[in-house]
Amino acid sequence: MFRIVKSTYSNRHLYIPAISFLLFFSSIQLSAQEYQVIKAQSGAGIYSVLKQYGYAPADYLNPFIELNKSKLGKNNSLIVGREYRLPFKTGNPLDVKNTPAFTENIAKKKVYEIFGNNYREVTIKSNELDGAVYYLMSGHGGPDPGAVGTLKGYKLCEDEYAYDVTLRLARNLIEHGATVYMIIRDPDDGIRDNQFLIPDKDEVCFPNSVIPLGQLARLRQSTKAVNDLYIANKGKFQRLVVIHVDSRNNKQNIDVFFYHDKGSNSGTKLANTLQQTFDEKYALHQPNRGYTGSVSVRNLYVIRNSYPPAVFIELANINHTRDQQRLIIPDNRQAVSNWLKEGLTEDFKKSIK
Repeated sequence: MFRIVKSTYSNRHLYIPAISFLLFFSSIQLSAQEYQVIKAQSGAGIYSVLKQYGYAPADYLNPFIELNKSKLGKNNSLIVGREYRLPFKTGNPLDVKNTPAFTENIAKKKVYEIFGNNYREVTIKSNELDGAVYYLMSGHGGPDPGAVGTLKGYKLCEDEYAYDVTLRLARNLIEHGATVYMIIRDPDDGIRDNQFLIPDKDEVCFPNSVIPLGQLARLRQSTKAVNDLYIANKGKFQRLVVIHVDSRNNKQNIDVFFYHDKGSNSGTKLANTLQQTFDEKYALHQPNRGYTGSVSVRNLYVIRNSYPPAVFIELANINHTRDQQRLIIPDNRQAVSNWLKEGLTEDFKKSIK
């Protein structure tokens, strides 16, 4: 059983820097003032246009797409010669985070619909992860539910539980000033406090691409999304976190464990730091239980081919009764995301010394 730290999250909210819109989503209300209109030139993309006109792509990619969705080409490409409207600038708190006003009044709030009705309001609580960029990728999605278990007549789908933990981790990181990109996203499943998460197939890959049926095509799609963003954020501290749920014999109980690519020193350090964080947390909260989560090398497509240092995380065995409690109890999913955030914060601090 993974009931460790009672969640204090029900009414707490985070902040979303770049995750804001690269990531995902925000509700920006447009005023009656006129939009600035630009004409797309040959070779231009949304990122380059936003940067050219002084917009942070992390905050304004999705508003731009929403504003111009009827004029965009395949995969949200710009069509040469066509006119596009630029979104109004909203004064993102991160734009002034180094000013006295920011340090004196950290608790600023924004609304992000991606987190759902109960978690949509996000509060910036600190800037300790300022400068860190995270790509969060939950396993499977779209036509592929991943591993499937059953409990009390309910179907437990890997993609739904991995996504919920990933969303919770995103909020945790954003709350402390990180830039976060959700690579796999669901338009209507925010953070859910239900035990049994109803499966669907409407997840998309960043920025808004339909997830293909073929496994290799899916892996290539999500890896390319990460690598394109990595290039756009060149020079920044960047990490990829991939979150899955394992499927094993129903008698095999496993702890959260971590994979990394053998050729990545930074990925190795990241995986070890996360494992050590979980070991310390179990020792503190369940001293008689013990923790057996491991770190090992694995030749997995995404972490082998992604540009940023990466860690691949398995949360539980979806077929084991006790592991299922780690997934179905909302407080446990929150505890996992809290500990992952703490481990990622430690990794960031070690890396920038």
